[in-house]
Amino acid sequence: MLHSQLILASALLVLLTLPGTVELALLTFAGLLPLPDRRRAAVKVAKLAIVIPAHNEAAAIARCVRSIAACFPPDSLETAIVVIADNCTDATEDFARAAGARVLERSDSTRQGKGFALNFAFEVLLGEAFDAVLVVDADSVVDPNFLVESVRLFRAGADGVQARYLVLNSDASPRTRLMNVAFMAFNVLRARGRERLGLSVGISGNGFGLSRATLQEIPYETHSLVEDLDYHLRVVEAGRKISFADRTRVRAEMPTGGRGASTQRARWEGGRLRTVVDNLPRLAAGAVSGKPRLIEPALELLLLPLAFHVSLLAMTALMPFVLARIYAAVALAIVAVHITAGIVVGGGDWGDFAALLSAPLYIVWKLAALPKTLQSARAAAPWIRTDR
Repeated sequence: MLHSQLILASALLVLLTLPGTVELALLTFAGLLPLPDRRRAAVKVAKLAIVIPAHNEAAAIARCVRSIAACFPPDSLETAIVVIADNCTDATEDFARAAGARVLERSDSTRQGKGFALNFAFEVLLGEAFDAVLVVDADSVVDPNFLVESVRLFRAGADGVQARYLVLNSDASPRTRLMNVAFMAFNVLRARGRERLGLSVGISGNGFGLSRATLQEIPYETHSLVEDLDYHLRVVEAGRKISFADRTRVRAEMPTGGRGASTQRARWEGGRLRTVVDNLPRLAAGAVSGKPRLIEPALELLLLPLAFHVSLLAMTALMPFVLARIYAAVALAIVAVHITAGIVVGGGDWGDFAALLSAPLYIVWKLAALPKTLQSARAAAPWIRTDR
């Protein structure tokens, strides 16, 4: 009886982790390849809006606006920095205007969240004949070449763009350092891998942009807790692609610990779980019925957060079966290569490798936060702002 239960448990653990292992292996090794030359027809981009969604961001908004205003100006381009003051009760609007931004005020107590704010702004800007929009979170700063690189890709025909998205305050605590390591793997290495495979690279929610044609075909009517992931799935299903702006960065400030960190993590991972439940059956059916472009997004949804992925692989390694142990060893080696490659291509240093020593404690913290994550996965879970 016990032997049968262990066989069943081993099979279940392999089934839960195998899609993620395949996804990690595929994107890790592709991400280390040279970028192929894919030339496209030139597209006119003469008017660009940089949109900053902000809910009670008085402390950070001016820094963000000044960072964008200091970017190198692309040739023959009209730009506008537009702050969406979304249900603000502080002085966000005043600080944004003082820094030189245009402000769109939005007040709606029943429809709260970033997705609603962005859709509101995009509808206004499309009506003003903007050719493309970029989105930068209010707690972020961008590299000086952020506009130049984004516009270069739009003018090469990109449906959308995604810059490197990393942590601004990575030295603030061991947790923010580990988050930056995760971001280098998730937001840099995997995006590079998709780009090299000719796939849409994904939308990370910060430092991304969309062309006018993309927004007209696929309105930003997504209101999940991870609206970026949800919208990107619709982009891929429509046959469009997001291109990777690998030469520029946007960096955001992350909570160093406490309630802010747990709230943010629960929102991200709970919202992601909800998105998996809502979208995976449709993606899988589409992939089987002759749409191969849906295979990788489906695999990406099946890849658990690395802390949970590694925990399940560790459990698999403890099973008393040689094949299960061999699989676990290979899969854990792939995770190690993935993280190492992420640090290398993400521009990390030895401090990032040293930070991995605290990873076991981080995994324990993530497992302890699992009940809150599952609560955020409810269909009616409310949007909650991250405390900083």
